[in-house]
Amino acid sequence: MFESLSAKLQKITSKMKGKARVTDQDIKDMMREIRMALLEADVNYSVVKSFVADMTEKCKNADIEGSFTPGQQIVKIVHGSLVELLGSEDEKIAVNSSGFTVIMLYGLQGAGKTTTAVKLANILKKDGKKPMVASVDVHRPAAAKQLQVLAESVNVPCYIDPDEKDAKKIAADAIEKAKYMLCNYLIVDTAGRTVVDDEMMDELKDINSKVDPDEKLLVVDAMIGQEAVNVAMSFEDAIGMDGFIMTKMDGDARGGAALSIRKMTGKPIKYICVGEKVDAIEKFYPNRMADRILGMGDVMSLLEKASATIDEDEAKKAMEKMMSNQFTLEDLLSQFEQMKKMGSVKDILGMLPGVAGKVDDDKLEGSDAVIDRNMAIIKSMTIKERRNPNLLNASRRKRIAAGSGTTVQDVNTLMKQYEQTAKMMKQFGKGGFKMPKGMGGFPGGKLGGLGGFGGFGRKGGRFF
Repeated sequence: MFESLSAKLQKITSKMKGKARVTDQDIKDMMREIRMALLEADVNYSVVKSFVADMTEKCKNADIEGSFTPGQQIVKIVHGSLVELLGSEDEKIAVNSSGFTVIMLYGLQGAGKTTTAVKLANILKKDGKKPMVASVDVHRPAAAKQLQVLAESVNVPCYIDPDEKDAKKIAADAIEKAKYMLCNYLIVDTAGRTVVDDEMMDELKDINSKVDPDEKLLVVDAMIGQEAVNVAMSFEDAIGMDGFIMTKMDGDARGGAALSIRKMTGKPIKYICVGEKVDAIEKFYPNRMADRILGMGDVMSLLEKASATIDEDEAKKAMEKMMSNQFTLEDLLSQFEQMKKMGSVKDILGMLPGVAGKVDDDKLEGSDAVIDRNMAIIKSMTIKERRNPNLLNASRRKRIAAGSGTTVQDVNTLMKQYEQTAKMMKQFGKGGFKMPKGMGGFPGGKLGGLGGFGGFGRKGGRFF
């Protein structure tokens, strides 16, 4: 989402970091470049104007801290201003003191309300809550059915009533059902329209009067650019919002909506959706997002994602095997699978400080496909072959290549990289770890030295 803007801001701020002396002209030049970068990212003009003016004033009146150079101090001001623009504090979902909380989701058709309802329920469930989802969309029966199917996929209870045409009654019945099932959250998916109109707003007001929701969240498609701000303002004026959930943040939109919406409405972004899968939702942290945009990484989000997806017992067993020189292809396959759960290679690298924004896209191109290919190769082996790679003679490798839809060269490349990884683990286990030749880290043609996953990039370049 922020790739283009992030690259430009990182380039601008990197020029400032090394400056031992910053002049008024330096600040003026930087602000002009930042203004252009934000406008090109489709950020609302009034937001850009206010943002740049505020930063300019802070830069001119900055007191240089002892541990910073003037250039570093300016970068710190840019970071702080970006955090303020995004919302300063991360805000949580409101909780009713009675123990039963109703969350209403609003938005236009196509924004992703239905999938977002289940994503939100799934993240609440993982947090130890007991949510239920319900659809009050009486205009599109398929939307209610879709909600039901998605809810079943994550084992979350769902209430729909396709025969009832009164949205208010469905909402009231859903509350009764949720309380009967001892759920502590009810997430209501409302009907949408292709455009904002009075009929839709009147219907939503009627439902609100019946339900009295604790949290009113607008689901906004980040791909529609500045129009997202207009949609948000319309809903805010008509029914009042408590916050937003930005969807399609993994798309190629320029990011202007996310940077404008908080400033224009005064309401926070609470969650962002970064994919189609039901677990592709994250809490929104302004500080972490500012870190990502400026190429400072996002270690906290990476750790949270790792703790949520990586099996602790499996990881412990793998480490013990590595330390005892028993690292097999089965272990490598397990690590591939754990890594796939965390997301794409590009996303993971983007959260690493010092790495974000410094790896060209062409070096990452096809990296996830290569990991899938290597997984297919290992799965085409017998259990005996995985545990004892020395058995893999020429005829066996030819069979494995045919079974995995790859080439013998692909199999040989994987085995060579496995052997290097095993060698590295053996040295580590002896306490004399030294990076094997050809496995250097950034920058360079090959990517390596980032851990023990064993994931590999195109043309043999190592990623983990």
